[in-house]
Amino acid sequence: MSRAGAPLKGRAGRLARLMPSASPSSAARTPFVLLVVLLLGGGLITLLLLNSALNEGSFRLSELKRDTTELTDEQQALQRDVDSYSQPGALERRARELGMVPGGSPAFLDPDGTVRGVPTKATAPPPPTPTPTPSPEPTPEDGAQADEAGAGVPPATPSGTATPSPGAAAEPEPEDAPAPENTPATPPPTTPGR
Repeated sequence: MSRAGAPLKGRAGRLARLMPSASPSSAARTPFVLLVVLLLGGGLITLLLLNSALNEGSFRLSELKRDTTELTDEQQALQRDVDSYSQPGALERRARELGMVPGGSPAFLDPDGTVRGVPTKATAPPPPTPTPTPSPEPTPEDGAQADEAGAGVPPATPSGTATPSPGAAAEPEPEDAPAPENTPATPPPTTPGR
């Protein structure tokens, strides 16, 4: 009889029952468990990387939206400025500040070379003359104004400017007087059709 096939007795039998012998199926499970753990760990790391990339893109998108809003506001403000400068009244005022005057009637060239219309020279309108306003007669209640009127000083208006007396007329400028310095010189003549 061989001892390998005989059941163990005593202390060795009890140990053999408490610790079963390693079976071939448990050794085959170890690579599968490692593969599952690696796949789960890789998936979690990939998910973490994707989440951080999405958050970075979200922050960049909100920053770009804020920049777009600021630039849109600036563009609208600039467009309002352009619109205010291109209004007819603003253009006329700026042209007068530069010494420009409204043009005369134009002449047109026909395709055959004939001139239609008679061009006229642009002339500056005469400057407006201030009209004197009559001052009220002094009354006894207005002692200060009576003193000024007696001294030959015209009374002051509420705006702080002096009004000329009715007897004083505005001095007309002589025609031989030189033109003001800000009036531009006559531009050189241009040939029609150019």
